[in-house]
Amino acid sequence: MSEAQVLFGILRHSARSDIVDAIERLVVEAPDRKLNRVNVLAFAADQGFDEEQAINAFLHSSRLGLFEMSWNVLCPGCGGVLDANTSLKTVQSETYNCTLCAAGYEPTLDEMVEVTFTVSPRVRHIEAHNPHELPPLEYFRQIYWGSGIDLPDEGYEEKVDQFILESLELPPGEKAVISLQLPAEFTIIFEPVTHAAQFLDVKGEPSKERQTLSLVFDRMHRHSEAIELRPGPLRIMMENHTDLRVLPSICLANEALHTLLSQRRPFLTAKRLLSNQTFRDIYRTDTIDIDQRLKITSLTFLFTDLRGSTELYERVGDLAAFDLVKTHFGILHEIVAAEAGAVVKTIGDAVMATFPTPDRALMAAMRMREAMLSLNKERGSDDLLLKIGIHEGPCIAVSLNERQDYFGQTVNIASRVQHLATSREIFATSSVLDNPLAAELMTTRGLTPQSHHVALRGITDAMDIFAIP
Repeated sequence: MSEAQVLFGILRHSARSDIVDAIERLVVEAPDRKLNRVNVLAFAADQGFDEEQAINAFLHSSRLGLFEMSWNVLCPGCGGVLDANTSLKTVQSETYNCTLCAAGYEPTLDEMVEVTFTVSPRVRHIEAHNPHELPPLEYFRQIYWGSGIDLPDEGYEEKVDQFILESLELPPGEKAVISLQLPAEFTIIFEPVTHAAQFLDVKGEPSKERQTLSLVFDRMHRHSEAIELRPGPLRIMMENHTDLRVLPSICLANEALHTLLSQRRPFLTAKRLLSNQTFRDIYRTDTIDIDQRLKITSLTFLFTDLRGSTELYERVGDLAAFDLVKTHFGILHEIVAAEAGAVVKTIGDAVMATFPTPDRALMAAMRMREAMLSLNKERGSDDLLLKIGIHEGPCIAVSLNERQDYFGQTVNIASRVQHLATSREIFATSSVLDNPLAAELMTTRGLTPQSHHVALRGITDAMDIFAIP
């Protein structure tokens, strides 16, 4: 039995067997390019699996060494990979520049950092393990563009031919000359290895005389300012001053290029993975560096607390109360994980959890309340009275006390909202209920939230808080 077969056998103890079978078929049967930077959400959709269960299976497969995770910083405009990282710790908080789009972006974990999975070379060697040997078009497909670009399996080369005039492989230290006829269209000379781009604004009367252009690729010059040229013959002299092969391509910024790049699909974001319970369980202390401050533009926080827990310990005794509180924690953890969330920490009898979207937090809250009611009914008492508060907004992902945590006013407000709740109440802010999916959930369940305009301790302005009946 091969090492891979042994690892897949172990994986079946942690993930659903049918998902593991599908991953194993992928590893054995798929073409090389399908095993590089696997988009887990696309895999789940193609196979008909639940997204969270597919994510969990790939996380466990990465832990076992079947796949390697990559945290890729993406350009929001063209979907290109601006930086590939084996760990979130090496993602920088300063601006990333895309020369192809001539724009700079401050990275956020919402849509600018994707998480993908590449098969380990110990399991199967693929061409992308040696990216600098890939043909130019495959380098673009497998290395430059992120997994959110829905590139066609069939007819990819034909579509690319509609906007690429010329492409070249230029070894380290080499020079080359390209001669071509420039059409009267905006043109980009783009080099994906060094991320260099030169814009050519081609317009005016056609030129009969040959125009010349010199470019040096050395990782220092980005060539972003446009050069005006006329339609007609052009001679481009190129020099590679790097220690790697470069792949300059001359592209028309036409409809074919824009159409290809506009074909988008969902992908696994860093934000979503940080709110995944399996991820937090596996990578407890190895996520964010102590000095990192990574922005998230929207994350939903849920806080719970048990009302009267002190009286509970006094009434039933320490041992019985401890067992009951422990049971309550187990139920809450299970519900949070089932709704694509993660428990960040417990504080006494309280829980702090995160969810990628408000509707999942709201559903978790209602399930928690129902679960506590059922548990109380089974015991014939009202010992477990759960208070819940939910708020959504921007925050910063940080490392505190050797664990991945969150910081910011959104966290403070969510905590204050929970403190307003009395027993069995769910309080949520307008930012939660304004979410279309959360509003739809309220309508489907026939619930009409009751509004309260309140002042929160430590928060300057009063807020509208809604009680979920």
